[in-house]
Amino acid sequence: MPQEVDGVLALQPENRRWVSGFTGSSGMAVIGRKGQPVFLTDFRYTEQAGQQCEGFEIVRHGQDIVDSLRTVLADLGITRLGIEKDYVTVGQNAKWSAEMPGIELVPLSDFMLDLRAVKDEGELELLAAAAAIADKAFDHILGFLKPGISERRVALELQRYMEDLGASGPSFETIVASGVRSSMPHGVASEKLLEEGDFITMDFGCVYKGYCSDITRTVVLGTASPRQREIYGIVLEAQLAGVEGIRAGISGRQADALARDIIAAKGYGEQFGHGMGHGVGLAIHESPRAAVGSKDIFVENNIITVEPGIYIPDWGGVRIEDMLVVKEGCSRNLTSSPKELIEIK
Repeated sequence: MPQEVDGVLALQPENRRWVSGFTGSSGMAVIGRKGQPVFLTDFRYTEQAGQQCEGFEIVRHGQDIVDSLRTVLADLGITRLGIEKDYVTVGQNAKWSAEMPGIELVPLSDFMLDLRAVKDEGELELLAAAAAIADKAFDHILGFLKPGISERRVALELQRYMEDLGASGPSFETIVASGVRSSMPHGVASEKLLEEGDFITMDFGCVYKGYCSDITRTVVLGTASPRQREIYGIVLEAQLAGVEGIRAGISGRQADALARDIIAAKGYGEQFGHGMGHGVGLAIHESPRAAVGSKDIFVENNIITVEPGIYIPDWGGVRIEDMLVVKEGCSRNLTSSPKELIEIK
C-alpha cells in the first residue's frame, strides 16, 4: 500500500476481483492498514460476496453507498483514502468529497495495475488454459474458412467454438479482416464475404474463469501471391525476433524495437503504427506495454503479447501475435498455433 494513504478502495471491476475474488457487477473493496478488509455491496450480491470474498467482512449498503462507506472508513481509521485515478469519475469524486468531510481522497495511478501485472502460479494456469482454448479455436477455424462466407460468420464460429470449450465469452470484439480490409489493424468482423486470394487476419481470444487470451493469425484463402509471401515473411521474422528477445529486465521500448527495427529495415516502418505488445490478465489490456514510448521494465511472470504487423492501405495487411510469460532467460510462449504461412485450398 502506498505510504501516502492509510487505506485504498478498489472499485474498477478487475481490481476489485483481484483483491477480493468477487465476480459480480456491483460493489467496492476497502482495505486499510489495520482491521479486517471490508466488501460493500447491495442486497443482490451479499450472498455471493460472502461465498467469494474470503477474509472480508461483508457490509450490505442501502440506497446510498456513501453512508455505509463513511461508517466503514471510520471503523478502519482511514482518513486518507486512495482511489483509482483512472477509473473514479469526476462526479463520484465530487460527491464523495462533499458527503465525507474529514476524508481526503488521494488519486493513485497504476498502484493496483502494477501489482496485477505480476502473475502468480494460479493466474498463469488460467491464462495458459485461456490461450489453449484460443489455439484450439484457430485449428478449428482453418477447416471452416471458404469463399463466400462472411467475416462476421467466421467471428461467430470462433466465439461459439471457444464457448463450447469452456470459455465464458470473447475477451474483446473479434477481429476478422479479409482482403483489403486486412490493412485495418482493428477491422472488426463485417458482412464482407471471403474471396479467393484474400489475406484473412483473425485477432481473437476468450475469457476463461476471468482471465483473457489474445492471439492473431493471418492466413491466405487460396494460393499466396509473391507479394503476400514477402510481407508475411517480414512480419514473421519480426515476430520471431520479438518472441526470442523478450526477457525480464528489458524495457517496453527495447522490447518494441526487437520487432520494429526489422520491419523498418525492410522499408515498412511507416506501415507498423501500433505498439508491439501489451499485458494480459483479468483485462485484455494491462501493464506492461511494449511500445516506442514505454518505460515499463519487464519482470518475471509479466504477461506480454508480441504482435507486430504491416498494414498497406488498399492492399491488405498481416499481423501475427503470441502471448508470452516473461522469464529471466527465454520467456515461455503460451500460444502454440503454427506461424508458417498457411494457404487454405
